[in-house]
Amino acid sequence: MPELGIGEVGWPAVILALVTAQRLGELMLARRNTQALLARGAYEVGQGHYPLIVAVHAAWLAALWWLAPGRPVIWPLIGLFLLLQVGRIWVLATLGRRWTTRIIVLPDAPLVKDGPYRWLRHPNYAIVVGEVAVLPLAFGLWQVASLFTLLNGLVLAIRIRVEEPRLGRARLSP
Repeated sequence: MPELGIGEVGWPAVILALVTAQRLGELMLARRNTQALLARGAYEVGQGHYPLIVAVHAAWLAALWWLAPGRPVIWPLIGLFLLLQVGRIWVLATLGRRWTTRIIVLPDAPLVKDGPYRWLRHPNYAIVVGEVAVLPLAFGLWQVASLFTLLNGLVLAIRIRVEEPRLGRARLSP
């Protein structure tokens, strides 16, 4: 008997399709914002670690697509993941056209201190740490959550070390 019209596809596949679509949309937004910032005289720093970040996040999604379909969903953790999405939207709305997935410095731009940046120096990174752990746990995949939390932590440590010296001049990358 099909479950709420989802049928053979299963809830994990529906959830992962939505998360994948969200991430692809964010990449398009980030590319557009990056191009606009560069056209205004901004420049990128830390390009060397960016492919590593992309690889970790792509591998995280691929692992979920490989392992999650057919598994039961722990709905309270999906609720927590949705709450993290509210935080993600808040970050994107706060940074607006300054949000990008790269470290882009616009000389003389003020540091953003509104929204979640009033309380956290790197709210988007905190949200991503939560997402990387919570979504696999929502499918009972604690090994995936553990591995990618560690890998994500390593690439974030590199990124923050590159980004921090530039935060006094501009705040463009979440």
